[in-house]
Amino acid sequence: MDLQTKLRQEARKLLEEKLVDVVIGYEDEGAPLRTTPCFITDPQDVDRLVWNPFCDHNLARYLTARKDKAAVVAKGCDTRAIVVLINENQIERKNVNILGMPCGGIVDRKKIYNHLKNGDVREAVLKDKVITVKGLEFTADLMVDDFLADCCLSCRHRNPVLCDVQIGENLPPLDVKDEYKKIKQLEESTSEERWEYFRKTLSKCIRCYACREACPLCYCQQCFTDQNFPAWVGKTTDISDTIVFHIMRAFHTTGRCVDCGACERSCPNNVDIRMLTKKIAKDVKELFGDEAGLQLEEKAPLSFYNEDDPQDFIK
Repeated sequence: MDLQTKLRQEARKLLEEKLVDVVIGYEDEGAPLRTTPCFITDPQDVDRLVWNPFCDHNLARYLTARKDKAAVVAKGCDTRAIVVLINENQIERKNVNILGMPCGGIVDRKKIYNHLKNGDVREAVLKDKVITVKGLEFTADLMVDDFLADCCLSCRHRNPVLCDVQIGENLPPLDVKDEYKKIKQLEESTSEERWEYFRKTLSKCIRCYACREACPLCYCQQCFTDQNFPAWVGKTTDISDTIVFHIMRAFHTTGRCVDCGACERSCPNNVDIRMLTKKIAKDVKELFGDEAGLQLEEKAPLSFYNEDDPQDFIK
């Protein structure tokens, strides 16, 4: 039995037995290479649920606003986000039923469009690990593994870290030789080169805040960038305002970011947001030996103080 069928069976059981009020999962959007979040409340509708490499949304994003009991389809990174939300008292463990999905990686549509040099994909059919894409004047067979999101290429938590029901067997760990390779290359460059890199990539930002809206951990009722009394950061697309916004947002996710890549995938202008968040995650791991979302009742490193915390930065 395939994972999609098993997922539908478990969802139907939860709804029929009234163990949850809603199942949050994925359904076909109707557009190629895409799925969309769906909210199933009727057991008769569970056949809408799909599971494939296009299921890229981090559905933990939809849990904080809910007061009912919800089941949620969750990949490894999604379950880590749920753990963080539980630890930060944003959701109650008893109110979320986690349908854990071992994940072999999700497809980055932008990589496919760049490869084809054509965004006019009219149809995409997935069979095994091959995506057959068709446009008005072309047909191409693409291997899923050649177009995985960057965060999936260095993922070391492909299986759920927390779940009530796991759909499918655990996947073996990836052989990730150096998940911080790009970060280290940037660290080894001069300060002028680093400044030019961030100036160039962040200048593409149009301040649409899609990154903030996609992030499961940006749950503040009022974001610092929306405050006007006091005004913490300017709202213009001037490079200084833009850089301050991205730096402040990155630091707000310190020790909390689970590297699901939702921020970067949502960006319409391909801003390399993960270079900031991944750099901070690297520092947190090296300084505190901590990775976000792996254990319940674990505080983020910057949310408390220990006398033996590293203080080498103090001169």
